[in-house]
Amino acid sequence: MGYALLAGAIAAEVVGTTAMKYSEGFTRLWPSVVTVAGYLVAFALLAQTLRTLSVGTAYAIWSGVGTAAIAVIGTMFMGEGLTVAKAGGIALIIAGVVVLNLGGAH
Repeated sequence: MGYALLAGAIAAEVVGTTAMKYSEGFTRLWPSVVTVAGYLVAFALLAQTLRTLSVGTAYAIWSGVGTAAIAVIGTMFMGEGLTVAKAGGIALIIAGVVVLNLGGAH
């Protein structure tokens, strides 16, 4: 159940961050509302996740997967370029999360 809650937290954070891009510095109402709601849901679900998963594991996955997902969304849907450095960075984030989990961060 912890990983399902974590997946929901990641999804909510990604939605909130994507909406933040469209809020134009919190000057547009609905994207701003979605940003705040997304982060409230993300933190609530992350807090519930920490009841069953260690903080190191949960936070590594939450921040790593969220960061990688936002980078991919920016590249695919927001016109941001994909450089070798950006692709390498995404790969390193994913590798770091995997190493933390394999190394007994549970």
